Amino acid sequence: MIDKQVATAADAVADIPDGATLAVGGFGLSGNPMTLIAALHAQGTSDLSIVSNNCGVDDWGLGILLNDKRIRKMTSSYVGENKEFERQFLSGELELELTPQGTLAEKLRAGGSGIGAFYTQTGVGTQVAEGGLPRRYDGHGGIAVASPVKDVRSFDVSGTPRDYVLEEAIVTDFALVHAWKGDRFGNLVFNKAARNFNPLAAMAGRICIVQVEHLVEPGELDADSIHLPGVFVHRIIEVGADIEKRIEKRTVTASDTTEGA
Repeated sequence: MIDKQVATAADAVADIPDGATLAVGGFGLSGNPMTLIAALHAQGTSDLSIVSNNCGVDDWGLGILLNDKRIRKMTSSYVGENKEFERQFLSGELELELTPQGTLAEKLRAGGSGIGAFYTQTGVGTQVAEGGLPRRYDGHGGIAVASPVKDVRSFDVSGTPRDYVLEEAIVTDFALVHAWKGDRFGNLVFNKAARNFNPLAAMAGRICIVQVEHLVEPGELDADSIHLPGVFVHRIIEVGADIEKRIEKRTVTASDTTEGA
């Protein structure tokens, strides 16, 4: 279908079943597809395995799904700022596959590009490669599920042989993404920091669902300015520019009131 516009967020996520795998865009509180997350929460979907840089905070982003125990597993790079995440993980209620940030980005990009796996230096000589990282605790301080040992090979890329660890690509059932602009064919433009994990998550989802602030007609976007082509997108909804955009940490300095400075 060329015209990928869907009427509502509820319609867009209606067929996401319990137990689905999701790739979700966002970095901290920037670029979270909040309208789609809220619609998924409202329909009661549970037992989700989610790939995202982080899991939001207690009352925002993926945190609203986590608080209602809708998430079975997170594959993430950063797990701070969320006390409920810490509690569920340490109590054995939540599985966590902790992944270096650049590796996570490349795993999503590789999945969307049809690349099954790749070798990287990141993690060599650590538990990322050697295994044993806790993925799920047993609720009594012991480890119920640990990360496996990964294949390590030596490659001479720059004149000096170095070890590289094998990382498998990520492909998910669905992707939830936020973009600044898009057309009805699914071509997307991201704005500043929201161009973080959103394009990569979009690539990795077998079915990619996008919320955009501005939906335009095909041909209105400058072809040279499109960040992600519509071939990766399956459904798109318009949420408007007045959606809430939270700031994770606001830092201010006192005004300089010194006279004559």
